[in-house]
Amino acid sequence: MFAKFEFANARVKHHKIQFMVSIKVLLDKRHQKKNQEFNVVIRITYKRITYNIQTGVSVVENNWNDNLCSIVKESNNSVVLNKKINSQFYNVQKITSELEEENRFSIDELKNQLFNKPPLVEKPKEISFNEFTDSLISNFISTRKTGNSQVYSVAKNRIMGYAGKDTLLFKEIDYQFLETFKDKLASENIKPNTISNYLRTIRAIYNKAIKAKVVDRSLYPFYDIQIKGEKTQKRSITKEDILKLNKEKVKVGSKEWHAKNYFFLSFALIGASFTDIAYLTKDNIQKDRIIFRRRKTKKLYDIKLTPLAKEVLKQYKPDKYLLPIFPSNMVEDGIESKNITRQAIKQTNKYLDRIAKRCKIELNITTYVARHSWATIAKRMGYSNELIAEALGHEYGNKITNIYLDSFDQHLIDDLNLKVQNGLR
Repeated sequence: MFAKFEFANARVKHHKIQFMVSIKVLLDKRHQKKNQEFNVVIRITYKRITYNIQTGVSVVENNWNDNLCSIVKESNNSVVLNKKINSQFYNVQKITSELEEENRFSIDELKNQLFNKPPLVEKPKEISFNEFTDSLISNFISTRKTGNSQVYSVAKNRIMGYAGKDTLLFKEIDYQFLETFKDKLASENIKPNTISNYLRTIRAIYNKAIKAKVVDRSLYPFYDIQIKGEKTQKRSITKEDILKLNKEKVKVGSKEWHAKNYFFLSFALIGASFTDIAYLTKDNIQKDRIIFRRRKTKKLYDIKLTPLAKEVLKQYKPDKYLLPIFPSNMVEDGIESKNITRQAIKQTNKYLDRIAKRCKIELNITTYVARHSWATIAKRMGYSNELIAEALGHEYGNKITNIYLDSFDQHLIDDLNLKVQNGLR
């Protein structure tokens, strides 16, 4: 927690009369910017005269804590920006104390010291790429955005490993640096989509740094950098293959049995992700429907429980979660839950692949295949792209046009989902 930035103990003697100097960090709400932000200033008050020093930091009012005189922790880049404010505040306090000890404090003398002897404030230490990224990662962890924190950590470690040093400045990440970084990754046989993910993440970090005024926009190096992935391999299987998997016998209670159940519950819930089904609880079931928000997009899903979904769910006796993936006392969206999910997906994919090979299905079956297969089967049955997209929770076509279009009636999606699952247990 940041200390309250207020200093009012300096007393200056003039003709044996003591005057108090007040130094305070505050949000200057007199002038609001076009982006709804207010400037953070250091206000010096002496002999009823006030003087404001601009810190170069601005925030919206909801992200400012008046009591602590600092940006709230939940705000993006709060650590970096509070450090910047902190540095400037203590520099003003230091100069004020020195002038007070010499019995020559005045607002004019303070301004003289700030502008002429050193600059307005000591130039803040240049914030490096890795330091700024660490602050973003810390913020992700504190707000339980564990997936984002891990993506940023991996990208940071990869580029820092390439740089070969402990500190990497934003100005060092230029066009040439990024091009040779791409070439190095390619020479190590890193897949194009993985390289693309690294670059997109680094670009996102750079954009956040520009918005936080940590780096000047003129240094932005991505204008001429091409970030290309490659088309992924086929991820859907036919209805016939789905039926083969469904009929394949597995030992009740075995790892194959669990893997098969997870796959078909995902399929029955219109391709819900493994993470989403893992987090389902008894509270998500309401009047023969299952209602939940997708962890990734926060979009609300409302799906009628089909016979297939009911058949899978009745295999388990839930404590808190419907499936036996998480312990009931787990902290949701934390590092532990992320690690459990990753390991469970890996194990599920391993046993799905074993079942698929026995069924002579050539495609490598993973949890994600359920979603692609559901969509492909619906398309081959003649349903429109618009209806399929809405069922999957996607927008179809132009986003602006979509604002004016009515959503499909829920019963149409229910009917589509039931027909896609026709013939399954």
